[in-house]
Amino acid sequence: MGICPVCNGLEEKYFTCSTCGNELEEAGRLMDFFDDYSAYMPIDLMKLEDGYSDDYAKGLCPHLYKCPSCYNDVVQFIQE
Repeated sequence: MGICPVCNGLEEKYFTCSTCGNELEEAGRLMDFFDDYSAYMPIDLMKLEDGYSDDYAKGLCPHLYKCPSCYNDVVQFIQE
């Protein structure tokens, strides 16, 4: 199990919206939005069920970033 620097507050990552060019806001791990209990499940187990075939194998943590201007949602993969 790797350690995600964004989840653990070690780093902040900044991305821009491809639609309007504004800075995206980090909204959390993508898996936390699946259902009421997914935030309490083991992270590596959720990576096997999140629909991305190689995030577990490559040590990537999918995060949801949202644009406050145009409401565009983007999934960014953070290297653990």
